[in-house]
Amino acid sequence: MSVQNVLSLIKEKSIEWVDFRFVDLLGKAHHISVPAVEVDESTFANGVAFDGSSIQGFKGIEESDMVMMPDTESAYIDAFTQHPTLIIMCNIFTPDGERYDRDPRGIAQKAEEYMQNAGVGTAAYFAPESEFFIFDEVRYETGINKSYFEVDSEEAFWNTGRKEEGGNLGFKVGHKGGYVPVAPTDTQQDIRSEMCRLMMEAGLRIERHHHEVATAGQGEINFRFDTLTKTADNLMKYKYIIHNVARQWGKVATFMPKPLFGDNGSGMHVHQSIFNGDTPLFYEKGGYANLSEMALHYIGGILYHAPALIAITNPSTNSFKRLVPGYEAPVNLVFSKGNRSAAVRIPVAAVTPKGCRIEFRTPDSTANPYLAFAAMLMAGLDGIKKQIDPSKLGYGPFDKNIYELSSAELSEIRSVPASLDEALDALQADSEFLTEGGVFSQDFINNYIELKRSEAKAVSIRIHPHEYSLYFDC
Repeated sequence: MSVQNVLSLIKEKSIEWVDFRFVDLLGKAHHISVPAVEVDESTFANGVAFDGSSIQGFKGIEESDMVMMPDTESAYIDAFTQHPTLIIMCNIFTPDGERYDRDPRGIAQKAEEYMQNAGVGTAAYFAPESEFFIFDEVRYETGINKSYFEVDSEEAFWNTGRKEEGGNLGFKVGHKGGYVPVAPTDTQQDIRSEMCRLMMEAGLRIERHHHEVATAGQGEINFRFDTLTKTADNLMKYKYIIHNVARQWGKVATFMPKPLFGDNGSGMHVHQSIFNGDTPLFYEKGGYANLSEMALHYIGGILYHAPALIAITNPSTNSFKRLVPGYEAPVNLVFSKGNRSAAVRIPVAAVTPKGCRIEFRTPDSTANPYLAFAAMLMAGLDGIKKQIDPSKLGYGPFDKNIYELSSAELSEIRSVPASLDEALDALQADSEFLTEGGVFSQDFINNYIELKRSEAKAVSIRIHPHEYSLYFDC
């Protein structure tokens, strides 16, 4: 969409405000709204100024002036504002016109450019499956003398005896019993459908939606793949719509990986492939799962760099509450066709040559999508460049149910890091694949590690409620 097309859209839809947005290191969106009557060609040429020192992980107060440069291709109409508003995603630049090397969206674009300049392919396609919970209520507090959380859902199995419903209507979702039941067990068909309707109005191609495995309102909506940066934009749009529709319905949505103890968590399985024009480069008939040698090398790069990669794709302390055996979490660094217990799965059902792809199942939605997709692409490209053969490194293929292996067999399989600190240690030791072509700067990586270490420390020094159960009577 050209600048003129955006300006025409503003007039055609009687837009009153233009909402310019950017994304911080943690993957959170920020915005500045400008009256539509003040937006013209110069706005797109000169950008919108903001204070970078007020954004965590960006600039110091002595060099705080920054500029948002709008990307007209990202424009869509906000479904939640009373006054007609157009949303436009932006890249971040310094006042002298240089790309800001800590801008996640800019890093995503540099990863795409690096792949193209290396002659690997013309486009990398991504499709995330971002799971979420829709709760009726959430309460939490942490302080010097108390620490707790509590969530609730009308469909949760722990509410079979609840009286507050005015006569309990039953049909609760059992523990791990929530995969695709129909109503009345699935109480959230209409709210997910409303989310999908607004996503389609905002330009997403929706493929399906359904209830997920966990009790208490776990769901999933799948939207169609696109190129790396566009998919990251779409995921930001996806989360924005889910959060706000839930709020309109008097509920609350969360993409937190493990909000419930003892039931399945929420992941973000990421499907990936590379094309050269219209030609799929991951397909080769007759190969393992019809994968090309390039695809296998890409998998090799993902699995070889996985410990460091996970610091970016699973960047929260809560991520590692999900990455434990027994809850469909892919903790084992192997690849397999159709096997959901592997970190890398190759879908084989109803797959065409153009649909041939790999699926990295470890990530979750605490990840900044621009950084996570860029890091995955860089790991895969390193595998292609170095011709990393995953089979020779012991990464599979592994077509057994890994969760049913003996301890001796499991000891032969490399696992994901056990904590955020371990993942950050791995990133500190293995980051050269990210800095190739200047995609990630070393300054960015050092700053990112420091920011995430502070999160890990903030959690580790606080008293956990379960410690009272274990130790109060000592």
